[in-house]
Amino acid sequence: MQTSSHAVAGHAVFETALGFMGIAWSEAGLTRLCLPQRNRDAVERRLLRHAGIAGQAARPEPQWVTELIASIKAYAAGEDVDFSAVPVDLAGVDDFRLAIYDAARKLAFGETTTYGELARRAGHAGLARETGAALGANPVPLVIPCHRILAAGGKIGGFSAPGGSTTKEKMLAMEGVRVGPPPSAQVSFGF
Repeated sequence: MQTSSHAVAGHAVFETALGFMGIAWSEAGLTRLCLPQRNRDAVERRLLRHAGIAGQAARPEPQWVTELIASIKAYAAGEDVDFSAVPVDLAGVDDFRLAIYDAARKLAFGETTTYGELARRAGHAGLARETGAALGANPVPLVIPCHRILAAGGKIGGFSAPGGSTTKEKMLAMEGVRVGPPPSAQVSFGF
C-alpha cells in the first residue's frame, strides 16, 4: 500500500456511539481514518501500523480536525453528515484510484451506486473489479464513502474494514439504506 509523502502531523483516537475510531492527518489533510472497533488499543494499533504515525510530540489539533472529530461522532450517533469538504491528503495515490475516490466523494448521505457505475462515473467504464480493489485500499473510509458502493444486483459487496460487510450494512442502515431482499409480506405487516 502506498503511503503519503507528507509527514503525519498528528493522530487522534476517540469514542463514538459505534465504538472507538481514529484519524491521522498531515499538514495537507486527512491521511487515515479507522472505522469503529471495540477498544481504543485496537484502533491505536491500526493507526500505528501506518508509516509516520508513531512517536510524535503532541501538537494542537487544527480547527478542521476538531470539527471532523465532532462530525464523525455526530455521524456515529445517526446524524446526516456531509464529509465532502474535509481536506484529504492522498499523496502517492495513483491516478486511477484518485478518479475512483473523487467519484465516490460525490455520493451523498444515503446515496448508493454499484462498482460498475462508479467506474463509469470516474471515466473507467468496465473496470468494476478494479474499482472494488481501489475502494478496498481506501485510506479514509467514511470521508471517501466506500460503504456506499454496492455489488451488481443490490448485493452488499465486500468491505475491508473491521467487521467486513456487516459493518458496511450497519453504516448503510444508519443512512436509511436497506440492502438485500425485501422482507416478505408477512414480516413487513407483522402477521
